[in-house]
Amino acid sequence: MTSIKEGLLVDQTPIVRMENDFLQVDVAPAVGGRIVSLLEKASNYQFLWRNAGLKLEKLSPGSAYDPNFYGGIDELIPNDIPEFLNGRDSPDHGELWTTSLDHWLDGQTLAMAGTLPLCGLRYARRLTLRPDSPNIDVDYRIENPTGERREFLWKLHAALNIEPGDQIECMARTARVVDPQWSRWKSLEPFAWPVIEGKQADQIPPLDGTLDFLFLYDLKAGQMAWRSVSRKLRFTYYFDTQVFLYAWYFASYGGFDGHYVAILEPCTTMPLSVNEAARLGQCSVLEAGQKIETRVTIYAGPAQS
Repeated sequence: MTSIKEGLLVDQTPIVRMENDFLQVDVAPAVGGRIVSLLEKASNYQFLWRNAGLKLEKLSPGSAYDPNFYGGIDELIPNDIPEFLNGRDSPDHGELWTTSLDHWLDGQTLAMAGTLPLCGLRYARRLTLRPDSPNIDVDYRIENPTGERREFLWKLHAALNIEPGDQIECMARTARVVDPQWSRWKSLEPFAWPVIEGKQADQIPPLDGTLDFLFLYDLKAGQMAWRSVSRKLRFTYYFDTQVFLYAWYFASYGGFDGHYVAILEPCTTMPLSVNEAARLGQCSVLEAGQKIETRVTIYAGPAQS
């Protein structure tokens, strides 16, 4: 059975707690709907990495992302890097992470919605923690009520706790380095995932001061996962490849402010710049009055054989 409780606080920020026999899930609607905790109850394992140096709080629109990288699961819309997009300046890592969402309970579902103030897209999300398994169904609707065409990026963004030897699993045929300055690997040539320069890019190294930043594409199926070999646990995104055609992977093994974290990022867009992706026909597009509806499922539990 699933229970939902309101009235809880983290750092004075309200959260909604969803719980069943398998998972305890804490969500902060006022902070872009960020999932701030995903606890596996049998092992008391916290899947989600968080920056212990930061408080959970709503930040001002236009805030810089990296110094305020809290962790958990957030999402990026309508862009990643700051750029002039659709006739307006789009801030660092988009608008959703600094937008407060309205929320309400609909039976065993937590519903959230809000309008992104600059790009005007209407964002809605419904979270349902299945009563009998460690699965969260996330139903989305993104609408364009602006009367104008919108080109944008939409990216899921799960920051996970990691250990040396953990595995990153993705049903991609091809990958390439995004930027050699943010990667262990220096070649920008596409490679057959997961082997690059004779080494396994899907294996988490020790805390050695390096980074990874990769595009994964030519997806055979909509799955991207982290798997703990030692703990025998897995976090998996299941998604529609007609919506999320790409999967980005960013990880800091100490190279980004000393953080040791892996971020799984199913994404609608490639490369970094939405304007460049639009030129290539590789980004989300909503004409006036159009909408996207899709379901993403998160599995967080024992590693399945």
